Amino acid sequence: MAVLGSSSCCSVAVVGAVLGLVLLLNGADLCNGGKTSTFVRKVEKTVDMPLDSDVFRVPPGYNAPQQVHITQGDHVGKGVIVSWVTQDEPGSSAVLYWSENSENKKTAKGKVNRYKFYTYTSGYIHHCTLNNLMYNTKYYYEVGIGHTVRQFSFITPPEVGPDVPHTFGLIGDLGQSFDSNLTLTHYEHNTQKGQTVLFVGDLSYADNYSYHDNVRWDTWGRFIERSVAYQPWIWTAGNHELDFAPEIGENKPFKPFTNRYHVPYRASNSTAPFWYSIKRASAYIIVLSSYSAYGKYTPQYKWLEQELKKVNRNETPWLIVMMHSPWYNSYNYHYMEGETMRVMYEKWLVESKVDVVFAGHVHAYERSERVSNTAYNIVNGLCVPVHNQSAPVYITIGDGGNVEGLATNMMEPQPKYSAYREASFGHAIFNIKNRTHAYYSWHRNQDGYAVEADSMWFFNRIWHPVDDSTSI
Repeated sequence: MAVLGSSSCCSVAVVGAVLGLVLLLNGADLCNGGKTSTFVRKVEKTVDMPLDSDVFRVPPGYNAPQQVHITQGDHVGKGVIVSWVTQDEPGSSAVLYWSENSENKKTAKGKVNRYKFYTYTSGYIHHCTLNNLMYNTKYYYEVGIGHTVRQFSFITPPEVGPDVPHTFGLIGDLGQSFDSNLTLTHYEHNTQKGQTVLFVGDLSYADNYSYHDNVRWDTWGRFIERSVAYQPWIWTAGNHELDFAPEIGENKPFKPFTNRYHVPYRASNSTAPFWYSIKRASAYIIVLSSYSAYGKYTPQYKWLEQELKKVNRNETPWLIVMMHSPWYNSYNYHYMEGETMRVMYEKWLVESKVDVVFAGHVHAYERSERVSNTAYNIVNGLCVPVHNQSAPVYITIGDGGNVEGLATNMMEPQPKYSAYREASFGHAIFNIKNRTHAYYSWHRNQDGYAVEADSMWFFNRIWHPVDDSTSI
């Protein structure tokens, strides 16, 4: 018995040594990752633009529509939601619209509402959906009918199909600082000409002001109008949209956001405007909510479980997921805040071969390799991310320029899953060429409009699933 006991102890020791070696090797795989940019941004305090800035100017005229913005209004791109605010009186909620070179003008009727937040009362917020539009067509539209009329335009996307090109802009955590203005200006002048913005959350940062000063929701709406009135921005809710402030009697989360920014969530059978999907050109875009319940049996969980099964990669080869809190992050800011959601959903995304996940929240830029961490079951110790060509690339683009400033403190050494990271403000472009290739580029604010600080060719995970790693 003594010999057997000794043998057992030796066996345990050997197993322990082997397991330790495996964990050591796995741990080694974490370190010495991709590239940390050598670019060092000049240290300057991020400051919000004053209320009298020209970008916040109220349009002239009685009851002139302001804060005009559009987003996709249905599931397939034939609808547009037009929203705006009037200040003096409700006025008309109708939109007059017509296609280019057409004399046939149509009218769509919308709805108007107001909300109160602490001592603030909003203007009259209008939402009107234009349906059954023609694909790939320029439309003009007018709002403010009966008082001060303002005219804008947009171009509808091409019909959904596998080889339809489309160029998406990526912006997150924008705010309304001087740096925010640089980010938006850079995006507007980018030579790749984004057609749709995928916005990964944190809009106005009004909650950074005393009593969540909702006047800063108004200024932000006027600031971004120059872009979002002419091309759709696809919205993701971030933590700065919560506006949950029971200390001042505001107990309803997301109140300003949901009153001001409508999305077509019912078109994808979602039960709430914080998680939904759309098709646009050759992309299937799924928006998730980091700040709504996502555990098993919750509405978001049940919706995503069914939604991923609906994606037809023969029709929409590119599968894109948007959220606010990143799952893979090597900055010492908001580290692992997305971990519980990753544990719930990462396996589904890998099984569905999602091409890319865009997130914000961390005020810097980072791009990962294709990695997954789905093997862990509490007792097996397999808790290290591994390279997986069925996994998405994770991109953190929370570098819009908001008043909270940059995240500059990074984990060292750089984890293996991190391909490129840089503490700068900027925006990105995701340019889908066809069913197999998309070109991605990130542009820091300090560069000229056409300069790419980071870039890569994406190879579609279904139609061209070759290794597109950039740092190994």
